[in-house]
Amino acid sequence: MNDILESSTEKNPTRRPSRGAYPRPRALAAALTVLLAASPALADPPRGLLETIHRHATLTSTIPDNGDLNPYAVVVAPVAAGKIQKDDVLVDNFNNISNLQGTGGTIVDYSPATRKMTVFAKLPQHLAQCPGGVGLSTAMTMLKSGWVIVGSAPSTDGTTRTKGDGCLIVFGPDGQVAATWSGPNINMPWGNIATVDEGDKASLFVSMSGFDVPGPDVLDPADGFPVTVKKATVLRLDLTIAEGKPPVIAGQTVVADGFSQRADKDVFLVGPTGLALAPDNKTLYVSDALENRIVAVSNPVTRTDSAGTGEPVTKDGLLRRPLSLAMTAEGHLLACNGKNGQVVEIDPLAKTQLYAHWIDTDQAQSPPGNGDLFGIAMKPDGKGFYYVEDDVNTLVEATR
Repeated sequence: MNDILESSTEKNPTRRPSRGAYPRPRALAAALTVLLAASPALADPPRGLLETIHRHATLTSTIPDNGDLNPYAVVVAPVAAGKIQKDDVLVDNFNNISNLQGTGGTIVDYSPATRKMTVFAKLPQHLAQCPGGVGLSTAMTMLKSGWVIVGSAPSTDGTTRTKGDGCLIVFGPDGQVAATWSGPNINMPWGNIATVDEGDKASLFVSMSGFDVPGPDVLDPADGFPVTVKKATVLRLDLTIAEGKPPVIAGQTVVADGFSQRADKDVFLVGPTGLALAPDNKTLYVSDALENRIVAVSNPVTRTDSAGTGEPVTKDGLLRRPLSLAMTAEGHLLACNGKNGQVVEIDPLAKTQLYAHWIDTDQAQSPPGNGDLFGIAMKPDGKGFYYVEDDVNTLVEATR
């Protein structure tokens, strides 16, 4: 079950047979039958998307002119609006030019049509309406009405020692700030936003991973790691959207809570990161990074209470600290591993891990790609996906 597919395939050289050495047709058919019987993978159809992925193409650097680093969120534009064309890929940056985490303030826009990267939005590190400042996280979405919403999980020294509560920032399609949202339910918006969008109204699901998290030097005496606080939540924001006006929060509901979160000297913060909705919107899947598992929250759009930490879907196995999630056309989940360079495909209905595919094999880390992956988003045709490599600050396309 737990097959590993390398992102590069070694080609075996073939030798041209000498004259008269070609096998007879009957012998060839018999040999082919034996080969197929011995190699089920050659005969069986792919179990999911990852087995069909063979190409990885670097599309662009994600570093804008101000030098911001560490790409996090990846979002594909559902519509054309203002500066953005439909199917453009938006990526935000979590670090500033000094490589301090929680200080990045730019969103870049890659156009598959022109193959060019431009800056969509640029913020100062300090924004009065956002408690603690600006450090753009994996929490980002674009609505059908053209508004772009992104989370800020800020710091001033690159650690949670100086973290602020943060906020959610609403940009118009021109890249200018139109509104900011903060409050007691919003504390370091962290995970990729799952969205139900009906045009004049929408529901956003965002994980909040900052409640009472101390600095990374506050250690648990039992294991020597930074102390774990089980207060992370998944918040649903119900929005109303009047034509030509920024979205307004009509309601807030904590649909899940009690997830583990803790500071980390290397990756700033570890908490629930991946959020993905089932095709019928009746289940929300959450990657619980510290517990190394995926869980499910039922009826997320309509529920009026918290499901706690949800129902288990899958744990351990090929998962190595699962981060961002994406839903494939087949209804499978793709989960980026935080502790190696693999993405894992999961059948959530069967609660089965199908495949792991190396998408970052950087040998500078151990294991290869450790700490390099974060955001992921499906391509519009459903036949591939986009992801970022934090180690080299690039946007990459994975296709068949």
